[in-house]
Amino acid sequence: MVRIYQPTKSAMQSGRSKSDEWMLEFPRNSVALPDRLMGWQSSSDTTRTIHLKFPSKEDAIAYAEKMGMTYHVIKTGSRRTKIRGYADNFAANRRQAWTH
Repeated sequence: MVRIYQPTKSAMQSGRSKSDEWMLEFPRNSVALPDRLMGWQSSSDTTRTIHLKFPSKEDAIAYAEKMGMTYHVIKTGSRRTKIRGYADNFAANRRQAWTH
């Protein structure tokens, strides 16, 4: 069963770049074993490294159905934004202390 989801932004991103893409990932078919020397995980499963990108959820679902794959769509949460002005950083009624 493949999973279809919309990736979240990394902690290093501040914008919404690539937030409209949808990913299709394959499940792990074999167990990942640690390497004895380095401790890295290794596996003979090459499908785990494949990440297909689609412009919409419907395109990803259509691809999975066309290829005869069973799929699971992971819903994304809504994002709330607080619209503030730059001057709000220096307002006198701030809840946090203003320090430099």
